[in-house]
Amino acid sequence: MTTENGIRLSYNDCGDGPPVLLLTGTGAPSSVWDLHQVPALRAAGFRVITMDNRGIPPSDDGTGGFTIADLVDDVASLIEYLDAVPCRVVGTSMGSYIAQELALAQPELLDSVVLMAACGKSSVVQRELAEGEAQLIERGIELPPGFLAAVRAMHNLGPATLADDDAAADWLDLFAASSAWGPGVRAQLLVSALPDRLDAYKAIKVPCHVISFEHDLVAPPAGGLELASAIPGATYRTIPECGHFGYLENPEAVNRELIRFLRAGSREKLGETV
Repeated sequence: MTTENGIRLSYNDCGDGPPVLLLTGTGAPSSVWDLHQVPALRAAGFRVITMDNRGIPPSDDGTGGFTIADLVDDVASLIEYLDAVPCRVVGTSMGSYIAQELALAQPELLDSVVLMAACGKSSVVQRELAEGEAQLIERGIELPPGFLAAVRAMHNLGPATLADDDAAADWLDLFAASSAWGPGVRAQLLVSALPDRLDAYKAIKVPCHVISFEHDLVAPPAGGLELASAIPGATYRTIPECGHFGYLENPEAVNRELIRFLRAGSREKLGETV
């Protein structure tokens, strides 16, 4: 589809039932959902929508840069274009940031929101990492693929996965194959460094469920709990034995948690209210 502002967005829309839109993190294509979450949600009776955020081809590459408000507008436009109101939205990492801001700006579009690997503000270290990698892309500096894959593995995976050489080797191959990032991902990296939005999120009225991953270094459980505490009525759970990519490392536990909350929608709250 093409938005009113002329931004082309790539999406997939499959199944029937209540619509669920899945939003990825920085640098990730929508296909990351296809292995685990899309089949589970479709089997649970949901209409599942995935999209490539601006900056990820075949959506517009975002060469000129963009803001979080632009990404929120993209998602709102897609929900309206697909007649998917009210929509359940699941985000992870940067996708959660988009969902949080959408819940604040256009709650009328939403039924409920799940925020995975989420926080209300980025740490100093996370901001430096995001801005530093954005500078590498801008300067055209290419690190050895194996080294960059190892850094991403350490950053995103839990200790059990890292200790399993066979599993870790598969992840390293995957990271190495997707190591070439361009200007669109540079813009996403700059967007993903959250300012402190905790006070603003006190105005969110959409039912929200925050899911943290036990060994997440990017958005630690303490940050997820802090976010859930800021959003009125939000619920919270921690998924054990996984890192920032918990939805891929421990998909069974994540999918159970998603389906429990999404089936309830706005009618009921699940988890631990904070």
